[in-house]
Amino acid sequence: MEHFIGAFKKFADFTGRARRTEYWMFVLISMIISVVLSVVLGFVGLEALSLLYSLAVIIPSISIATRRLHDTGRSGWWQLIALIPIIGFIVLIVFLAQDSHDANEYGPNPKATI
Repeated sequence: MEHFIGAFKKFADFTGRARRTEYWMFVLISMIISVVLSVVLGFVGLEALSLLYSLAVIIPSISIATRRLHDTGRSGWWQLIALIPIIGFIVLIVFLAQDSHDANEYGPNPKATI
């Protein structure tokens, strides 16, 4: 849960690097919350509140993905590759799943600082 809250604390920070664990735990927790909200609010009849959660998570999601791409030595602009149907999303997932590189232009390796 600390990775999820940490992403919100750095919600507008598009600099630096994020480890794989930080990124994927944020994605996992965010998806679990989204599914639970959709199901619960669907039964109650307040589906629109689920949309508010999605809007609240969009900027932290973009910023943590940018920091994750920085960790692999790529610019955050690589997220736009997801706009290419099917193939772009697969390529982006591969980029986000790759291991950290040594110190690069975005900062020192976060694995080395722990």
